[in-house]
Amino acid sequence: MRHRADASDADPVARRRLRLGAGAAIVLLLGAFAVAILVSVFAQQGSEVEVPPAHASPSATGAGSGAEEVDGAGELFVHVSGAVVSPGLVTLAAGARVVDAIAAAGGLTPDGDPAGVNLARLVSDGEQLVVPREGELPPAGVVGGGGSVGGATAGLVNLNTAGQAELETLPRIGPALAQRILDWRAANGRFSATTDLLKVTGIGDKVFEGLKDRVSV
Repeated sequence: MRHRADASDADPVARRRLRLGAGAAIVLLLGAFAVAILVSVFAQQGSEVEVPPAHASPSATGAGSGAEEVDGAGELFVHVSGAVVSPGLVTLAAGARVVDAIAAAGGLTPDGDPAGVNLARLVSDGEQLVVPREGELPPAGVVGGGGSVGGATAGLVNLNTAGQAELETLPRIGPALAQRILDWRAANGRFSATTDLLKVTGIGDKVFEGLKDRVSV
């Protein structure tokens, strides 16, 4: 009888220990699970914080400003005066021609002479473009900075020193004729008289009459 009582007394203790052990195991398991969740959350937060934004090159981050810089660098400011509807300063894109400058100034007036300027000539930044009226010629040599063209003497374009762009400021002289003048000069030497222009292929009496008062040698 005593032995049975001792065994029955031991059973509650054993059961208590088992319950405590099981409880501790559950607590540890729950703790480990919670730690795992926290680690996962922090890892995600950490990765979100540490991951830098998509790398952008200077051209990409400044896409707008880059385009503006290009446009800005390609802008031409031209002073258009004479026989145009709205004379004044106009802004043109790089590669614009005289015809574009005239259009930006409102177009020709009814008495404007389109043959008095080379409509196909490229304009340059800072140029002063004078559009003549019928029967008159624009001031010679007025192109950049409001001054005379380099290679001009007393407002005249010097045939022996003028370059392509300067020659194209002359009435009815486009890129092709300007190049022919340069080619003739290279082959024959200096122009001894303005009438030597008549020896250049493509320059006849009519063209010469329109520019003879604008050139010198």
